Amino acid sequence: MRVPVFAANWKMNHGPRATRSYLGHFLSHYPAREDRTVIICPPAVSLEAARSALTTRSDILLGVQNVYWEEKGAFTGETSPAMAHEAGASVTLVGHSERRHLFGETDEMTARKCAAAWRGGLTPILCVGESQDERDRGETRAVVLRQLRAGITSLDTAHVRCMLFAYEPVWAIGTGRTATPDDASEVHGWMRAALAEEIGEQAREIPLLYGGSVNAETAPRLLAAPHVDGLLVGGASLDAERWAHMACT
Repeated sequence: MRVPVFAANWKMNHGPRATRSYLGHFLSHYPAREDRTVIICPPAVSLEAARSALTTRSDILLGVQNVYWEEKGAFTGETSPAMAHEAGASVTLVGHSERRHLFGETDEMTARKCAAAWRGGLTPILCVGESQDERDRGETRAVVLRQLRAGITSLDTAHVRCMLFAYEPVWAIGTGRTATPDDASEVHGWMRAALAEEIGEQAREIPLLYGGSVNAETAPRLLAAPHVDGLLVGGASLDAERWAHMACT
């Protein structure tokens, strides 16, 4: 049985001091539970502070928001998966819409990052999603499945079956617009069918998350939709008490 996954992407918010304060508050409102997975992705500079604050809570996983595909070298500003793992991360986002559309990350780059994540001890959450123009042209399915297949092109079945995937339409990121439960369910259905073509029946166990202006009001309806196994939440995860409440949905 898949359990719900609640992943928080803080983006460029909460430095080390704010992270310690946030997690102290969050833990006071979120008791350990075995019926769900909670992941928090702070900025890289706050990862160590987050790990220290969560020493007694192994039920909460830490992730990073981005990694580079090389193990080491002259790559100013980048972080290797092995470095992130050593600092306390067990998960990494790959191909987030902001990485694709603000920083020019390509499908080829996401494939290299997914493969490198596994080599460095991290589980990738591969993010896919279409822009407003692509949606208006009726290209949602083609874009989403192209990004999905490209991201896993260098991986074997054992790795793909242990990944997570997130559908986060670009037109819904930070806009206040959210895909309807039916929209999310339809796209997730396409994704699961494509994964089944790649790895067979094991695709049924892969968590598929929805992300895009999710809040406490929309979360229950999205989670009730077929094929939606969890949420990738940005701005609504920045308030500790509200995030704790949402993670208990």
